Amino acid sequence: MSADASRSLPNDLAQAQAYVEQTDATPAELAKRVNQRMNEALALVKTYPAIKVKTTNSQTWPVYAPKTPGRIDAWRMRSSISLKSRDIAALSELLGKLQNLTAVDQVSVGFAPETRAKASDEAMVDALKAFQARAALAAQALGKRWRIKNINVSQGMAPQPYLRAAKASMSMAEAAPAPIEAGEGLITVTINGSVELID
Repeated sequence: MSADASRSLPNDLAQAQAYVEQTDATPAELAKRVNQRMNEALALVKTYPAIKVKTTNSQTWPVYAPKTPGRIDAWRMRSSISLKSRDIAALSELLGKLQNLTAVDQVSVGFAPETRAKASDEAMVDALKAFQARAALAAQALGKRWRIKNINVSQGMAPQPYLRAAKASMSMAEAAPAPIEAGEGLITVTINGSVELID
């Protein structure tokens, strides 16, 4: 026997990654340029207190000459930061401005943990009530009393939206908010189990 219940919930948490990637003949000059650009980006992020920022990765690697194996032609460096906020409008605005300094990638929206937990709990209660009602109906039709023998609870979610943003050529004054449509998601709780009929 099974029963399920669903709850719609708002996508109220947006995340994105911004990065700087450049090439230079010397590692020291390259690091100086990339770090300067990242510092400018971080200074901009700090003007948005509702947005959490974390440095996620920084790496440097050689670029080899195509026709001379083993010879290093240049150096390439990439540094990235992770951005997260429940204020989706603010993050959208920030991403529009950041594209003057960085490339923006991996933009996604989802549920804040507390939003998901609340919807999951509500759906589980409804699913359990539905399971109980079905068991009682079956037992009543057979003129029996009943009790739960075993029960399993599982949870499923609709796929989350994933967006990809590319670096744009625009001045800071022209920077428009990056389009992020939060929308809603769906969480479903399914109850599977069996009941024992009692004479």
